Amino acid sequence: MKGIILAGGTGTRLYPITQGISKQLMPIYDKPMIYYPLSTLIQAGISDILVITTPEDQGAFQRLLGDGSQFGIRLTYAVQQRPEGLAQAFIIGADFIGDSSVALALGDNIFHGSQFSASLSQCRDPQGGIVFAYEVSDPSRYGVVAFDESGQALSIVEKPQHPQSNFAVVGLYFYDNSVIDIAHTITPSTRGELEITSVNEAYLRQGKLQVQKLARGDVWLDTGTFDSMSEASSYVEVLQKRTGIIIGSPEAAAYQSGFIDAEQLQILAARLDKSGYGKLLRNIL
Repeated sequence: MKGIILAGGTGTRLYPITQGISKQLMPIYDKPMIYYPLSTLIQAGISDILVITTPEDQGAFQRLLGDGSQFGIRLTYAVQQRPEGLAQAFIIGADFIGDSSVALALGDNIFHGSQFSASLSQCRDPQGGIVFAYEVSDPSRYGVVAFDESGQALSIVEKPQHPQSNFAVVGLYFYDNSVIDIAHTITPSTRGELEITSVNEAYLRQGKLQVQKLARGDVWLDTGTFDSMSEASSYVEVLQKRTGIIIGSPEAAAYQSGFIDAEQLQILAARLDKSGYGKLLRNIL
């Protein structure tokens, strides 16, 4: 399985800050935002990852992440010339995906929780599509999934005015290789975008979409606004200080997934001693 992080977009909800820096490079407490989805894909055991950025921001992501070798993975880069929908990632990344299955992580989504981490290993060979749903108080902001009495998904609607449930589809998606063909056949929405919901609807019509509800205790944070970024930073700060456990660290995820060994992690920790980040990495050892 291969992975894609979509880190494009204009970040208009975070103006004027994002007029000078990509949203996904902004800090969530002690790490750049993109570290969190990168860690999620590494936790899922994915070591070949494509980062899709805007043309003007690609160099900054490359300076930050390099080729991924420090994490024991391979990172490559592609450009999204215009933000024309999440499903555009599968068109941009078609050659990268090749004959593989693929996971798409949005660059501004953060996940944390033991049950969530354990469930990632079950998503590596999807026979269709696998998405996650999280109960929210304001579902009309998201793609909303409705379930029947047995818990099977009935419908998924993008940003509905009258939501049929409070379960939002979160920014992490696992698909088999047919997602490339599906992405090429869907038409733009009234917003002029290739919606990820249209991809999910196609799998749902085929009876090949599995929707997993995130367990109680698992956390999903969408950091697309000033308030949600601040809340996410506070969450990470409090949890790390209280427990000494690092959240959203690609170094930690790489070590736990076996992509780097203890000696390599020790070297990475030594480079980051002055920031305090290195101490949290040493706690893993």
